[in-house]
Amino acid sequence: MKKIKASDYIKVVEWSDEDCCFIGSAPPLIGPCCHGKKEAEVYRQLCRIVGEWVELYNKEGKALPEPSAGKKYSGKFILRIGSELHRLLAVRAMQEGDSLNNYCAKLLKSSAV
Repeated sequence: MKKIKASDYIKVVEWSDEDCCFIGSAPPLIGPCCHGKKEAEVYRQLCRIVGEWVELYNKEGKALPEPSAGKKYSGKFILRIGSELHRLLAVRAMQEGDSLNNYCAKLLKSSAV
């Protein structure tokens, strides 16, 4: 089995309007864990923290969460939404002349950006 390294985790640095600073996290290993005014500095802090966490997990013999960097996605997932929302989306898709799948994919894409 391949030994997991800090570089196997995606590191995310995002601006927070609420906190007026950049915030770093590395899901699924660690949530928000560092912050600062300079994006590059937060990224450096985050890399150090992730390295320390991976080292600690390995030292204690704990299983690390599945790495996120380089993970392959099939493009399919099941979403349970309730019958009323299902009906509403199906009707809207028909009104747009689109399939339910394409309509929902467009909605998700526009809100994920």
